[in-house]
Amino acid sequence: MRLVFTDGSPESVGELGAAVLAALDGGPAVLPLDPRNPAAARVQAALRPDQPTEPDTAVVIPTSGSAGEPKGVLLSARALLTSARATHDRLGGPGRWLLATPANYIGGLQVLVRAHLAGTTPVVLDTSAGFHPDAFAAAARTLLASPGPHYTALVPTQLARLLDAGGAHAASFDAIVLGGAALDDRLRERAHDAGVRIVSAYGMSETASGCVYEGVPLDGVRVRLGDGDRIELSGSVLAHGYRLRPDLSATAFAGGWFRTSDVGRLHGDGRLEVLGRADDVLNTGGVKIPARSVELALLRHPGVRAACVVGLPDPEWGQLVAAAVVTADPPPPVAELREAVRAELGRPAVPKLLRYVSELPLIGPGKIDRAAVRTTLRG
Repeated sequence: MRLVFTDGSPESVGELGAAVLAALDGGPAVLPLDPRNPAAARVQAALRPDQPTEPDTAVVIPTSGSAGEPKGVLLSARALLTSARATHDRLGGPGRWLLATPANYIGGLQVLVRAHLAGTTPVVLDTSAGFHPDAFAAAARTLLASPGPHYTALVPTQLARLLDAGGAHAASFDAIVLGGAALDDRLRERAHDAGVRIVSAYGMSETASGCVYEGVPLDGVRVRLGDGDRIELSGSVLAHGYRLRPDLSATAFAGGWFRTSDVGRLHGDGRLEVLGRADDVLNTGGVKIPARSVELALLRHPGVRAACVVGLPDPEWGQLVAAAVVTADPPPPVAELREAVRAELGRPAVPKLLRYVSELPLIGPGKIDRAAVRTTLRG
């Protein structure tokens, strides 16, 4: 296995891209790591790049390791290429890509694979010092100078920053694939009003990136709901297990289906609605409350910029509904936010603990670190 460190600089992304293309052509499997990640050494030790790689593996994508031992998702060349082709088919054909998310995560790595399939070289946004709208605008101008179609993939936080900065050429893309975190209605409306064509994607490393676009599975992908409305996915985009963990592989991948950690709802037209993580359904006073529903109710208030809802242990309620909220300035009254949740979801969903914070901690591209939020709210 080839270990490749990438810090978001174009040079390191170029090295990773060359290694991935070699792996797609039968070369050594690739394990990408970000040396800036404090957990990088722990992830490397857990995934043992010195040991033989499982058969048919092109890339091993590490999980964040935020909840327990790190895992490595085993992806074949077939899964990566199938996903890339299906994405192009859904978006309107092969095109030119701007890489604006970390390439060591599946969303960024698949931009490299899609560009390769399209026979183009991706424009790489230097994210070694973070994401900045002015740098994105400069990279977008470089991309848009060549014939299209033009695509990029972002997380919702990045899109919000671009819109806050006036758009930064976002409306010039034929499609912006949004993944990594849930897309709230207000951000979708802002993008629409700005003329930005966004495509919300649901997926994960185990499905070689997004595999359900705007609620509709990509060609060759199937969706069903298992016990407790747990979302299950099938198709050639699936990984074939976890690095050195046959026990976890057997549990998560069974009979050609991957059992996700999310719960959902299938509408009559077959469209999938993701309701949130199964372990984020709170049980407060015997009433089950999806944390995501409370977050969306808070986000609909014009004074709320971001929100994370978690359950805290409580001797009376079992779990206490608690919320960390980023607001506009000046912040709205707490009672006003509680009333907004009560009016939409009922009294049991109202956060009994609601704290204003300057920002929400993130882990990975655009994903809220819920463990850190719990720690903050307990303090």
